[in-house]
Amino acid sequence: MKKTHPTLLHHILTGLLLCATASSVWAAEGAAGGESHSILQTIIGGGPLIIMIWLAILGTSVVMVTFIIQLFLTMRDEQLAPKALEESLAATIAAGNYQEAWEICRANKAYIAKVLGGALERLGRGKDAVENALIEHGIREAQELKTKNSYLSVIGVIAPMIGLLGTVIGMMGAFAVLGSSGVTDPRGLALRIGEVLMATASGLFIAIPAFIFYYYFRNKATIVIVTADDKLNRLVEDIPFEEVSGIKIGENFEAGAGAPSRSAGQSRKVSMTLTTNCPVCNGAIQPGLNPCPHCGATLEWA
Repeated sequence: MKKTHPTLLHHILTGLLLCATASSVWAAEGAAGGESHSILQTIIGGGPLIIMIWLAILGTSVVMVTFIIQLFLTMRDEQLAPKALEESLAATIAAGNYQEAWEICRANKAYIAKVLGGALERLGRGKDAVENALIEHGIREAQELKTKNSYLSVIGVIAPMIGLLGTVIGMMGAFAVLGSSGVTDPRGLALRIGEVLMATASGLFIAIPAFIFYYYFRNKATIVIVTADDKLNRLVEDIPFEEVSGIKIGENFEAGAGAPSRSAGQSRKVSMTLTTNCPVCNGAIQPGLNPCPHCGATLEWA
């Protein structure tokens, strides 16, 4: 991503908030028919409760813009599976340096690093255990990514409700004045009603882009996670699971923990027809191969 991209997003999304405030001011000035009566004066004149409601509306708009910027920066293929990290892991795994691959994963916070690191810790348990670990850690990390997006949906729901609350409270005040003094100034009453309706309009102005970006990032998350999972499957598909059976990867690293210990008096004769496993290390070998490529033992083929 170019360095100017986050700046462009910042200008665009911050503009949403500025437009919301500007539209409210224009509506107040237009309804006043040229009178000098700003939205700020209306909010202050509404009392502490109205001030709190408008602060809540402003707060939700700021949070919405913040989450949108963060999601634009994180919901990318390069963020979940950096090319350099993928190539480094592929080379390390191909060389059989699984502990080093785990250490690379531990040092990185990318999606594929977190998922693959958890899967490598079960390497010695077989292919099924590794595949299950990929699924489990993948679901966990994907849920963490989708959690931020779900907040946009929450903002889209509560913003109109906050605005409606401000409108209802403002209308109650307007009708209270109407009930006590009558319609002495119809134009002023209409202006007052128009001003309190701006709270609902502001809430809707926040909710609409919040829902638009929520559905956009929900679909985007599905695409980038599937792409990252495909890269993870390619990283582990060529691992010789039978040869690394019993190995411990992670904090308690122990190479070949599951292989039987070598005994000086142990027979090294192997039948050409009955087995293709080394009797010393139990590694899979081709009939007639000598010495064993896994443990280096000299074999006597029958």
